[in-house]
Amino acid sequence: MKFFKNLLLYISAFMPMYVLVLIKLVVELINQNLSFNVLNTINLITLLLLILASVAGLVWNIKYNKEKSKEVRILTKHNITDQHFLGYFSLFVFFAIPLDLSYVSVYCVFVAILIMIGVVYIHNSLYYINPFLNLLGFSFYDITYVEVGSQEERHAKIFYKGDLVIENKTYFVKLKNENFSFVDKNRANN
Repeated sequence: MKFFKNLLLYISAFMPMYVLVLIKLVVELINQNLSFNVLNTINLITLLLLILASVAGLVWNIKYNKEKSKEVRILTKHNITDQHFLGYFSLFVFFAIPLDLSYVSVYCVFVAILIMIGVVYIHNSLYYINPFLNLLGFSFYDITYVEVGSQEERHAKIFYKGDLVIENKTYFVKLKNENFSFVDKNRANN
């Protein structure tokens, strides 16, 4: 189950690229530059399924995360959204614009590249590299924190929608792991 949730997180990281490739495919079909053949139909269905899996994976990992929220006091924060967003987003544009999935060979290379990146992404717990969340307004922070009632400092990477204020405030954080956590805004303390 954990592997499946992590796989869906990986799939969701490429949501902007799926949308770009889908737009390109639909425009080409509308302009009759491509025809509805077996491969183009498979491409269309695959992209729609990947988009649905992306949304489902994020909802499952964010809203239905069974991890208990821990009350923490954040000692330091460093917004590192820019360190990961532009590199990944340029990868999307690089793939989406020139990619012609109407050829079986290009489609196979596309799938192989996604699999290779996926192995690295999941093996190294790179869940925090998710431009789709950035596009939804989340910022990515590297934080040092202590749990309320403890003195042990820990580190985590968290997503937070808005500007994370750390002075005189505690937060409830769902710590899935140190590379993918969300602040529970509904339970933030002032």
